[in-house]
Amino acid sequence: MKSLFFTTVALTAFAANSLLCRMALGEGAMDAASFSTVRLASGAAMLLLIFLIFPRQRTSPRAGDWLSATMLFSYMVTFSYAYISLSTGTGALILFGMVQATMLLWALRSGERPHLMEWGGLTLALGGLVYLVFPGLAAPSPAGAFLMAVAGISWGVYSLRGRGSNRALADTTFNFVRALPLVLVVSLVALGDSHWSARGILLASLSGALASGLGYTCWYAALRYLAATRAAVVQLTVPVLAALGGTAFLGEEVTLRLVLSMVLILGGVALALAAHRRAVPGKV
Repeated sequence: MKSLFFTTVALTAFAANSLLCRMALGEGAMDAASFSTVRLASGAAMLLLIFLIFPRQRTSPRAGDWLSATMLFSYMVTFSYAYISLSTGTGALILFGMVQATMLLWALRSGERPHLMEWGGLTLALGGLVYLVFPGLAAPSPAGAFLMAVAGISWGVYSLRGRGSNRALADTTFNFVRALPLVLVVSLVALGDSHWSARGILLASLSGALASGLGYTCWYAALRYLAATRAAVVQLTVPVLAALGGTAFLGEEVTLRLVLSMVLILGGVALALAAHRRAVPGKV
């Protein structure tokens, strides 16, 4: 039940992040560097506030580490800049493709041997993702594709490192704190191109404090219960949740393509998880 709860909250937060980033960057409410800075700063502030309110959560600044913080910084900045030159569909496909590749290669290298049904479920879910984003696919710019690939690898590595965390809140908090000076350097370099708006600041703050800060904490907590293969597969539900959020909050149309892709993605994820339960009886 802990695994189900933390995973559901985390995946919902990831989808919310997609919507908030799309609303801010797509509408020109804020530039990519400033959005990343406000997002990280508000996430760090929210997490540190929790430490002040709840003394039991306080811990040594040795929590987290610089490699994880660098991966977090790399993901946030390259993701924002990649979407300047990529369509939503192309960016999603490159991002999730690289996340899956990174985590699955690590799983195989570390000795995990996915069941044939898990491979089948992953293939079905990836096919659903391609079908979902296909109308928005376009030949990507080399720079945009490279940046999004870096974002996917960075998030995959950040997730893999989180599997060893037994103090999710502390590690996430100090990863955010460590990443903040890195993103501030990017903002200073890009200062001449910065532009702000009250709406952009609000969206970036919501993305940082809620969808990123608390969402990533739940993801680190969930990763304790997930094998690398399962963690890679369940993230394929994020585009579905983001698409549903787009229909609910952005007035986007519910299409037959969306419904069919949902069936393929969710069916593939369910098949992969069912295969894992068969391989490991008694596991949730």
